[in-house]
Amino acid sequence: MNFGFSEEQEELRKMVRRFLEEKSPETEVRRLMATPEGYDPDVWALMANELALQGLGIPEQYGGQGFGPVELYVVFEEMGAALFCSPYFSSVALAANALLFVGSEQDKATYLPGIASGDTIATVALTDDTGDWDLSRTSATARAEGDGFVLNGVANYVTDGNLASLLLIPAMSEKGLSLFAVRGDASGLTRSALATMDQTRKQSRLELKDVSSALVGVEGGALTGLTTMLQVAESALAAEQVGGAQRVLTNAVEYAKNRVQFGRPIGSFQAIKHKCADMLLDVESAKSAAYYAAWASQELNDELPIAASLAKSFCSEAYFHCAAENIQIHGGIGFTWEHHAHLYFKRAKSSELFLGDPAYHRELLALELNI
Repeated sequence: MNFGFSEEQEELRKMVRRFLEEKSPETEVRRLMATPEGYDPDVWALMANELALQGLGIPEQYGGQGFGPVELYVVFEEMGAALFCSPYFSSVALAANALLFVGSEQDKATYLPGIASGDTIATVALTDDTGDWDLSRTSATARAEGDGFVLNGVANYVTDGNLASLLLIPAMSEKGLSLFAVRGDASGLTRSALATMDQTRKQSRLELKDVSSALVGVEGGALTGLTTMLQVAESALAAEQVGGAQRVLTNAVEYAKNRVQFGRPIGSFQAIKHKCADMLLDVESAKSAAYYAAWASQELNDELPIAASLAKSFCSEAYFHCAAENIQIHGGIGFTWEHHAHLYFKRAKSSELFLGDPAYHRELLALELNI
């Protein structure tokens, strides 16, 4: 098992890093997070047309580049480090994977080319008002009507729900959990933006009242594919968390070297050394867990459920701990609105809860390991 990256993957990392350094500096992050849309359409188009990032993990026959989760891991890690504001995670990690694992060949041919080209912004509505990540408990319902289905219910905490032109919504039909495609402008659909602690990732609440939809895949057959989609998305989120944790560690060490107190750099004090050492241990351990999950996602093997929950639970806590310690090392300035430390702290907290918190994933691990 080799968790090293190839020369081509390292070149991809360098390309994405250069792009984000230019297009996602802190000033741009702050500007975009204050807008209702939360992203720059021109940058989104550039990503699709010049870098082909939206289609990186989509098979070539559907307009993509045909790469896999390991290459996407590289991209998500760099985006997490830059706090990149865009609907990339919802479109690529959630919606594209939902279509790949649940959709028929016709569904894939219908929806994936638009995602790959950047013309379609898509997301998946994974929870209702309860915030329960167990898809088998969804409260949304679907009933057959004419050639399609109509949906009723509520979806909440939907990432980029106000922005998406394509909404993929799991709902219970007569035959069980099914996946449905809904247009963003569909009649009977009400979308409300939510106030969030982490303003760099937008969320919405959806109300569905007799909303027309198209079945994706087989009626009653969505649970297995959506479960795999969640596991792959959890691995991608772990990559984001690793990128953020590495960045705050770098920022903390740099500040500790340069900040002079009592006649010497604060990094020379034992308490600060210990904090930085603990952060380094967290980051390196998180990388190992996330690389393992990326490899399991690539192989789609029996280890994926374990690897995904392990990575999500550990990387969540590692990122949050590093983000909190970064504020402590910076001292008073780290608590101010003007400093970037709080942006990473808020992203770390929201990512900790997104797709299931550590306690939820440790429970899944225990069930998977029969302990």
